[in-house]
Amino acid sequence: MTQPSDKALVPFVSVDHMMQLIHHVGLEEMILGIASEIEADFKRWESFDKTPRVPAHSPHGVIELMPTSDGEAYGFKYVNGHPKNTSEGLQTVTAFGLLADVYTGYPTLLTEMTILTALRTAATSALVGKYLMPKGSKVMAMIGNGAQSEFQCLAFKAMCGIETVRLYDIDPAATAKCAANLAGKGLTVVTCKSGEEAIEGADIITTCTADKKNATILTDNMVGPGVHINAIGGDCPGKTELHADILRRSDIFVEYPEQTRIEGEIQALEDDHPVIEMWQVMTGQVAGRRDDRQITLFDSVGFAIEDFSALRFIKRAIEGTEYFEPLDMLADPDDPRDLFGMVQRAK
Repeated sequence: MTQPSDKALVPFVSVDHMMQLIHHVGLEEMILGIASEIEADFKRWESFDKTPRVPAHSPHGVIELMPTSDGEAYGFKYVNGHPKNTSEGLQTVTAFGLLADVYTGYPTLLTEMTILTALRTAATSALVGKYLMPKGSKVMAMIGNGAQSEFQCLAFKAMCGIETVRLYDIDPAATAKCAANLAGKGLTVVTCKSGEEAIEGADIITTCTADKKNATILTDNMVGPGVHINAIGGDCPGKTELHADILRRSDIFVEYPEQTRIEGEIQALEDDHPVIEMWQVMTGQVAGRRDDRQITLFDSVGFAIEDFSALRFIKRAIEGTEYFEPLDMLADPDDPRDLFGMVQRAK
């Protein structure tokens, strides 16, 4: 049987390879590298094709495709969000992604993105925090201690200099899990019995809950002046975490307004409520934090350009390593017009 040529073999990064790569590079170093890639891509925001992700909603959850291209490379992510999965011993979110060459249309990378999405979400949060958090911030409240929480805490430690995290979840077992996982990671970890207790003394408040409903994780009276809110749990229609009055007191920063107005916290506001796009802050066109009393709110829903950045980081990171396998997924006949003949000869 004819062996596939190198041009027909696509690097595939499995879950096991991704975990090995993280230990090889270092988790915090991976987050910093992905954040650097995201920042560079946000600074050339206008060179990308942009569209809100394509969702398929069901009573059980949502399945989405997130595509983008900069004209030279194309990337997409397949991702689901099924909050009920945890009760069945399954992940709430799973994902895989693909990178391709625009000139040939050939895929150049296929990778798991369940772990990678956690890394890129944390990288995005901390990158935005670097621009918006109060100067000298050292304490973060982490409300929602599920699968994303440890990545978020370590990202803010690595990029923003956070020293203390105050943890709260409605499930005490989740908080205990998060605290145990963060032990020995260079953070002071405080477990709390309520959201109100968690935000005491916090300069940054991160909310990351999974229920697909209009929840009120933070009420208006809980949020004082000068804090930065990193709201990453709301990511589909009908799923929010913050009381609308908090939004009206805050300067709201988003990735892509056309998507955030459908899926983010601002779905609770009027369609024309003003928001600031983070790429404009990163390029210096618009101010981020202006004073000590300003409440900044990052209404994060995740956007395809962040996944594109993460995919490109992984493609470079695996070069010269053993942390991938060449996948035979492209038909490659000797004569590109003779696909049928290739099939016949395989007999």
